[in-house]
Amino acid sequence: MWKNITVSIPTGVLTVVTGVAGSGKSTLIGDVFLAQHPDAIAIDQSRVTANSRSAPATYTGIMDDIRQAFARANGVSPSLFSFNSAGSCPNCNGLGVVYTDLAFMEGIISTCEICEGKRFKAEVLAYRLRGRTISGVLDMTAEEALEFFTERKVRPVLQAMNDVGLGYLRLGQPLSTLSGGEGQRLKLATELHKRGSIYVMDEPTTGLHLSDIGLLMKIIDRLVDAGNTVILIEHHLDVIRQADWVIDLGPEGGSAGGEVLFAGPPHALRSCERSITARFI
Repeated sequence: MWKNITVSIPTGVLTVVTGVAGSGKSTLIGDVFLAQHPDAIAIDQSRVTANSRSAPATYTGIMDDIRQAFARANGVSPSLFSFNSAGSCPNCNGLGVVYTDLAFMEGIISTCEICEGKRFKAEVLAYRLRGRTISGVLDMTAEEALEFFTERKVRPVLQAMNDVGLGYLRLGQPLSTLSGGEGQRLKLATELHKRGSIYVMDEPTTGLHLSDIGLLMKIIDRLVDAGNTVILIEHHLDVIRQADWVIDLGPEGGSAGGEVLFAGPPHALRSCERSITARFI
């Protein structure tokens, strides 16, 4: 239950919003703050959406630009270079694999015999962009693609993927093969190249390994160093200690929460006797 609170969030620094579950963190930031700042870039902790056709190129939005580049280079329709449309292999419908149902036994997944896993019709694979086929491009890693592409709209996204440590991911790699940490970083990469001064992340360390958390914090530091305002809702103690500013809510959850117990640098939080976070920081 809210206690008619007022809180200020400093700009140009890393602010971490803390407190026990149900203390009001997500309501304060996810509902109230974002409603007042609709231009803020919000990144939540949900997994990246994955289906049989999802890949880094489609998820980040650069697949459309890649299709357009191939179309311009060859004077044909962009739809030919979509594995969901006219250019897809008719045998596997652009999946690159064929699923065989064995009734009461587990099904078999095999590489398509017609396209050999390349997803496209043979006539589509005859078209080239600077010597590479569409299948060859989708088989590139983000690091290789950054060296290959000169297209203005594609490069910032590829640079962001490399910046978050995903240079090894292939552009056409199924999203279902990504770990939770890789998915979080891919989600961040889709936003890093955008022009925004406020980033809001809801528990971005959830499900991440320590090495992934370290990499995430380096990215956040770079955002702050570039003059952006970054706001995290977070429980991870090491992340809280690295904050420039902490806003602690509580003292407990539900009707016993909704108060701002502390707002200031993390080292001063230890003196807040009512804060449960302070006991562990």
